[in-house]
Amino acid sequence: MTTLRPTAGIAVVPGALAVLTLSMAVALGIGSVHVPLADVLAVVARRLGAGDLGVTLFDDRIVWQLRMPRVLGAAAVGAALACCGAVLQCLVRNDLADPYLLGISGGAAVGAVTVIVLGVSVVGLVGSAAIGVAGFVGALASLALVLLLATGRSGQLPPTRTVLAGVAVAQACAAYTSLLVIVRGEGDAARRVLTWTLGSVAGFRWGSALVVAGVALVAVLVATACAGHLDALALGESTAGSLGVDVRRVRWGLLVGTALVTALLVAHAGAIGFVGLVVPHLVRALTGPRHRLLLPLAALAGAVLLVWADVVARSLVPGQEIPIGVVTAVVGAPFFAYLLRRSARFA
Repeated sequence: MTTLRPTAGIAVVPGALAVLTLSMAVALGIGSVHVPLADVLAVVARRLGAGDLGVTLFDDRIVWQLRMPRVLGAAAVGAALACCGAVLQCLVRNDLADPYLLGISGGAAVGAVTVIVLGVSVVGLVGSAAIGVAGFVGALASLALVLLLATGRSGQLPPTRTVLAGVAVAQACAAYTSLLVIVRGEGDAARRVLTWTLGSVAGFRWGSALVVAGVALVAVLVATACAGHLDALALGESTAGSLGVDVRRVRWGLLVGTALVTALLVAHAGAIGFVGLVVPHLVRALTGPRHRLLLPLAALAGAVLLVWADVVARSLVPGQEIPIGVVTAVVGAPFFAYLLRRSARFA
């Protein structure tokens, strides 16, 4: 596949942004109640101060109050996961790295499953709020444990040791959650655990959607600002050091930053697989390895993918919602297998 030239690639970014905007607009009209695209645009324009435009209260409630936070949340989660995946694949120099590499999803599952199965409250919160807070705390705890296990006496974070520490912590967390579900998972608890672990954006409301969207935007901007450092690190630590990159500081900062962003995403949407793994590979095949173009395009592609995955999840089976992680796995696994076979032909 021919990679894009830098000038052509920069021109692709506005096109990808237009595709995302159109995808979100179409997604707002799809659901148990169909809303024509013209009415969707009228609702959005009215909310942005363009006048009444003949919008009904029913359409306003469906499009703006119910669907817009969900679609915005899906786009933000997809963008952040794809961007974090691309950063981690460079930092640990492992093509199989994804945002959950540092045991984030496992730690979040420990917190969330503990609340779901045992019914405990967190700082006075109950229900989905308690699950989200517990998931975030669990993710941070797992991150701290991975960094403790992987950090050498000199303070360095060797990529291989970091990956192995993440695998070990993730397996320990998986054993705990499995045991808890088997022993105490009665009635509706097991189904709720399964739904949470496969991911969903159904719980997004305006407050949570704006928080996640803001974090995703900052994450993409900061990662893109560090594109030069990532390009240097991709050449090896020695080369990066000779180019003036503080390898230890950059690796620590980006690893912890991507882990914190991922912890927030998991707390709000559960563990949504394959987005952070497959999307960077797909975009890298088009743009080449330069991160200044790879990161924003990966974020936009991830956002488009998750917006449409959510549309499929909530409309494929009438009256029932499929976990969004199932949809991304169905799409991502075959495509990733194709990428592996394609690379094997040229090896």
